[in-house]
Amino acid sequence: MKITILSRSGAIASTRRLVEEARARGHKVRVLDPVKVEMHLDGRSANLYYRRSKLKSCDVLIPRIAQSISNYGLAVVNQFAMRGVPQLNGAQAIAQARNKMRSLQLLSANGIDIPATVMARDAADLKAMVSLVGGVPVLVKLLQGQEKHGVMVCESLQSLEAALEAILGLGHNLVVQQYVKRTGHDVRVFVVGGRAVAAVRRRARVGRLSRTLIRGARLRRIEPTEAQKRAAERSANLVGLEVAAVDLLDVKGKPKVFEVNSSPAICEMEEATGVNLAGLVIERAEALVEEHRRALEGRPAEKRRPRSPLKEGVA
Repeated sequence: MKITILSRSGAIASTRRLVEEARARGHKVRVLDPVKVEMHLDGRSANLYYRRSKLKSCDVLIPRIAQSISNYGLAVVNQFAMRGVPQLNGAQAIAQARNKMRSLQLLSANGIDIPATVMARDAADLKAMVSLVGGVPVLVKLLQGQEKHGVMVCESLQSLEAALEAILGLGHNLVVQQYVKRTGHDVRVFVVGGRAVAAVRRRARVGRLSRTLIRGARLRRIEPTEAQKRAAERSANLVGLEVAAVDLLDVKGKPKVFEVNSSPAICEMEEATGVNLAGLVIERAEALVEEHRRALEGRPAEKRRPRSPLKEGVA
């Protein structure tokens, strides 16, 4: 099988793990920097070039699109889709996950419990609306991913006010969201092919913006509850992601989904859980290629979901 991974560099830890697992399973794999991919359309075909050389076809695409290149990177992903290449994940699903408010609107409209969330363009309005999310502490999130960093935990109104004025002053849109400090932890569930395959509880760093709450956090492997598994699996499916990390708050035993991530860090989760997540992603890629082949041949697809290490006691 020929696998293409879209990533800024093969040296990035998560990308490196995917390459290792793909090659260990006997596949050919190439890593392409999305910003060096050129695209050509003429109404009849959708061609791709890399450094001005025409790209040969591949069997499956694994996008690892950095937030700083979302617009161009997603156009590249979409061009592969136009050529009929199966993908983990598609451009529309990635874009939906990247827009935090829209993804929350989608989840809420489909009955997924989410933390109380407010959005406004004025710092004074947001500060006044904090009571609607239960008061501090709160999560402050940049809405979309052109920025290097995007999440902050604010524990006081003073720190919140300073954060809001600074971020809104730079022209960024953001949301303020309920955060439960009673336990001091939240849960991240890794989902592959519609199945929860690993989970951690984490303690986030307070008062600093980071790309995700997992950066710098202390992670501890857990066995998620059935409710947490269902919430994570339904959320990934609603957003349309084959591979996702779903972040949950546990409020009085009920999971509240506060974010769905389309390019989750793999290595930290593997280290904390002992689960070969990169291998499960490649396994799902193999299944997608087989499903695609059967569809082209007009045969019914054999739905293969990844094995669940959670049920095998590995995680």
